[in-house]
Amino acid sequence: MAELEIRPANEASWEDLQAVFGTRGQGARCQCQRYKLLPRENFAAQPLEERQLRLREQTACGHPDDTRTSGLVAYLDDLPVGWCAVEPRPEFPGLRHSQVPWAGRDEDRADASIWALTCVFARAHHRRQGVAAALIAAAVDFARARGAAALEAYPMTTPAAVDEELHVGLISSYLAAGFREVSRPTARRAVVRVDY
Repeated sequence: MAELEIRPANEASWEDLQAVFGTRGQGARCQCQRYKLLPRENFAAQPLEERQLRLREQTACGHPDDTRTSGLVAYLDDLPVGWCAVEPRPEFPGLRHSQVPWAGRDEDRADASIWALTCVFARAHHRRQGVAAALIAAAVDFARARGAAALEAYPMTTPAAVDEELHVGLISSYLAAGFREVSRPTARRAVVRVDY
């Protein structure tokens, strides 16, 4: 595979990011909003246009001078092929209010020095080609450069997961990028972490 280039999402165009998500499937429907919703918000009740609007604001796509963004976009020969969501953990209200990642852990869920990688996604026809692994490795460097004390993720422990679950990635990709396993809150999910 040719070398991937990974850019902060604010340095990518909105059209490029939407090309990664496509027009069908879970990525197109979710627009990476599952963990961004407040506890009282109903994902299914939100129209797609609202999810897209939120993602556009969160990423600051097309604004390379903006200091904020919510993720990274992977390119292969200028073709956008992947996305990962990575930013301070408090930016994911749905994550903070979920019980699964916190089972057996007693720490400040609102600690902004701890970052989270909640989604890693490769465009159709570019899966199983190392895109997710490259994005995970880039996220480690991105969070460190932005001052994170640690980066966490919540991957699946089995490749037998259904497509809807695989947006978090597989544990093997995270371990290969230097993460260590912190816990297994369920048989199918792990919490992994890199401390800086």
